[in-house]
Amino acid sequence: MDVTTLPPVINKRRSAAVVLGLLAAAALTGPAPAAARDEPDETPAEPPKVELVLDVSGSMRARDIDGRSRIDVAQQAFGEVVDALPDGTQLGIRVLGATYPGKDKAQGCRDTQQIVPVGPVDRVRAKAAVATLRPTGFTPVGLALREAAKDLGTGSTARRIVLITDGEDTCAPPDPCEVARELAAQGTRLVVDTLGLAPDEKVRRQLLCIAAATGGTYTAAQSADELTGRIKQLVDRARDTYTATPAQVDGSAACAGAPLLAPGVYTDREKFSEHRWYRVPVRAGQELRASVSLAVDRPVNPDHGVLLRATAPDGRELVRGVDAGSGRTDVVSAGLRWSGAEAEPDGAEPDEAGPTPGASAAAPAVVCLVVSNSLAPRPGTETSPGMPIELTVDVVAASPAPDGPDLGRGWTLLLLLTLAGLLTGLLAGLLTRWWVATWREN
Repeated sequence: MDVTTLPPVINKRRSAAVVLGLLAAAALTGPAPAAARDEPDETPAEPPKVELVLDVSGSMRARDIDGRSRIDVAQQAFGEVVDALPDGTQLGIRVLGATYPGKDKAQGCRDTQQIVPVGPVDRVRAKAAVATLRPTGFTPVGLALREAAKDLGTGSTARRIVLITDGEDTCAPPDPCEVARELAAQGTRLVVDTLGLAPDEKVRRQLLCIAAATGGTYTAAQSADELTGRIKQLVDRARDTYTATPAQVDGSAACAGAPLLAPGVYTDREKFSEHRWYRVPVRAGQELRASVSLAVDRPVNPDHGVLLRATAPDGRELVRGVDAGSGRTDVVSAGLRWSGAEAEPDGAEPDEAGPTPGASAAAPAVVCLVVSNSLAPRPGTETSPGMPIELTVDVVAASPAPDGPDLGRGWTLLLLLTLAGLLTGLLAGLLTRWWVATWREN
């Protein structure tokens, strides 16, 4: 179901809360939830760290991308990406299959080197190092991923690897998908995004597996512009790091039985046109702030989006979020803000089956969050696994809007308008008399 067809919220009091939902959406691309930010932070935030891993095996000689060789297109893309690096980004570059031209598989499957160490980027040095690469040997993807993880090290924020390859691993073991699972199981806060340069089904399945194991994305790049644009997006996304690793959660198909979430950052996957439900306890006098970002990691039809709603357990809508697009084409976001002290929706009776938001300070009410998308795949686009979503949840003390004229009764506003009209008429009359008197004298 297209999210644009869902019924609008009719509670007038919540119109301001819906607008303020934009503020909550910003939390997903920034630090941890507001409750965590209230604590003094004695550790300075780490700079973004990302390593580009480039396949330079013999198959990269193929001339099938805009009439150019795959390595030529990759080198151009790398140069443009390095020139456009965001300030403060720490970048490294690792290659595989770049130095050994022989047929000894044991030796060729050890062929991976870091040609630019992770750190502040010397743009001239980085572009020169990539420009001299020539397609050479085997494809030890699994080993290169394991070494790239070592290059990035560990720390308090997520690291990102961007793997660009045109073929499946020719050296397993280690199997690259198993390496990705191994790294994820170690809690290394590592995300691997994959870019495929060849329309090969086996390669696509392997790269999807690597990305899915680490919460990353897979993209097939079939032109120089697509490759350059996607690498830039992924490097830029490295700035969206967290002081805490997002927790894996599996949303349900309905509110009943949905996972109960505490304040924090969560990651999940959602299929096309799916609804995923979560639950959050909110006490009277507290305010729920939530935001969601969905990574558009495959071709989709335009003019669709993502919707975040808060509902009561019986399905009554409390508030819906608003789109918080930032101009990025690879992520769509929405956010909402709702206070537990708010009344029941207009015309709705209290829920006799259980507590309602704001009904008791002792027992928190359960608010259901539902993430919906109306994205539709383009022909030939793989629909599984689902697209990565990141959900930020926070519960803070309610911050009601400042008092203003009671628009329901309207007497104060009417009196103010009447006085303003009288003063305006008196001033206009005095000015007119002065102008007429001056005109007659002249």
